[in-house]
Amino acid sequence: MKLSSRQAFWYAAFLLIFTAIAAYTVANKTWWFPPLASVQGGEIDNLFMITLVITGIVFIAVHIVLAYFVWRYRGQADRKAAYVTHNTPFEISAAATVAVALVILVGGGTTLWTKIQSPPPADAFTVEVWAEQFRWTFHYPGADGRMGNVDVRFISDDNPYGLDPNDPYAKDDIFATEMHVPYGKPIAVILRSKDVLHSFFLPHFRMKMDVVPGMKTRMWFTPTQAGVFEIPCAELCGVGHYIMRGVLTVESPEQFNEWISQQTPVGMSQ
Repeated sequence: MKLSSRQAFWYAAFLLIFTAIAAYTVANKTWWFPPLASVQGGEIDNLFMITLVITGIVFIAVHIVLAYFVWRYRGQADRKAAYVTHNTPFEISAAATVAVALVILVGGGTTLWTKIQSPPPADAFTVEVWAEQFRWTFHYPGADGRMGNVDVRFISDDNPYGLDPNDPYAKDDIFATEMHVPYGKPIAVILRSKDVLHSFFLPHFRMKMDVVPGMKTRMWFTPTQAGVFEIPCAELCGVGHYIMRGVLTVESPEQFNEWISQQTPVGMSQ
């Protein structure tokens, strides 16, 4: 279809205006993320911004070139069709640029993922999270400081999370409906599912991990802000998915110790 000069002008103008609005909307990113609350989240945000800048430059450049082509090659009475087979220097430089960008993005992502999935520091506080339709349950060690073993073979009405009845460390374990962690130290999270696939999501901490039936998944993070944060399930897990929300409270060690002392150990609740 041939475009008149007026049509070409308006098409090109639309592309440029659309590109400017899109770029401004993305650059004004105050509405994107909730306030950052973890050390690892800062690194994730940095990698996200690098990805956004690289892809944003490509997006803007492509639309500017497209607008130019719409105007430059608009229909004219004396214009003849041109046929170009290839442009070797351009193709090599374009392929090299894309390769370098992908190496940066993939290398940065792999490095960060490996860091997050590495063993947590020795002084990390460990919480085991159980997911089930449609709630989160949080497993803490008791006064002995050691979490009892769990196994799906032991799950029953009287033992809903499969604590090993022969494990002496399990007698004082604590299960809670809210997640509390002490501020100022790394937090290691062990994730288990009782039924279907879930996803443990901490938006303020930029952390998310699938919770897979039949296996344990792990992650760890270091909080930088005290407060109360939402824990949504980020994987469609059934008709009640929308109500599967938990609460994470990051508080001082003294406040955490007071809270944990008020919880009832498993052995005393039976």
